[in-house]
Amino acid sequence: MNTKSIKHFFNKVVIKLSPIIPSDELYIRLKWMATMDYKLNLKSPRTFNEKVNWLKIHDRRPEYITMVDKVAVKDYVKTLIGEKYIIPTLAVWSRVEDIDYDSLPEQFVLKTNHDSGGVVVCRDKKTFNKVRAQEILHKSLKTDYYLQSREYPYKHLSRKVFAEQYLEDKKYGELRDYKFFCFDGEVKALFVATGRMNSNSETKFDFFDSDYKHLDIINGHPNAINTPEKPICFEEMKMIASELSKGIPCVRVDLYEVEGRIYFGELTFSHWGGFTPFQPESWDYTFGSWIKLPKL
Repeated sequence: MNTKSIKHFFNKVVIKLSPIIPSDELYIRLKWMATMDYKLNLKSPRTFNEKVNWLKIHDRRPEYITMVDKVAVKDYVKTLIGEKYIIPTLAVWSRVEDIDYDSLPEQFVLKTNHDSGGVVVCRDKKTFNKVRAQEILHKSLKTDYYLQSREYPYKHLSRKVFAEQYLEDKKYGELRDYKFFCFDGEVKALFVATGRMNSNSETKFDFFDSDYKHLDIINGHPNAINTPEKPICFEEMKMIASELSKGIPCVRVDLYEVEGRIYFGELTFSHWGGFTPFQPESWDYTFGSWIKLPKL
């Protein structure tokens, strides 16, 4: 068994044991050993991943619970940037079994309010696979991000299922996700997620600086073969991301662009949970230098 396989196995064991590991810091240290290739320094953190984990332990504002809730955050964001950027919520349910499909339009999206990957897209109700949708959503509701990565806000989040208006940019045939890395109101970088609904290939991440210059970074997913072009509303997107991130040491603001119009996606405080290497590793230090940690 090679080192990568050993780490993968160790990571699965750590996650499995999470419910009986009382200390967040101990869990983070164990998971770090299972996922990262350098020693964790929480006393004087320098890298992005180290600082994200430091923030998970020390920066625990109550409002973060609302801000990671994909339903509740919409009202919060609406007060800051206006309702025109909000994707309409069609309905909210406490259980998957309560979903009223008859009340939904011909096209819609089903999500859970806390999960990252549990998204079900309905483009045509006549061919929609409800059984498969139920399976995905049940699995998503069971996912506990607090236990997986010890991200504080998810510990107190009441999990729900909700339906959202279907959106698609006809130019690309998908909903491209523009994810801005923000540091107390300053946009420093972003990546574009493409191909997420293509079951035959892996999602692609392409990183850019704040002027949309492509960066030589691999983090979690490979680059696309064809570099995603600059969105029409790029400057307005940066202004929105800046507004939503003011006063926060580090937050990722996710936005969509559809037919020249911007929509808010979500707020993410711990990119990849703080456990995914950057290639080249120097970018872990560069991103880390942009985080100014608050005083304890």
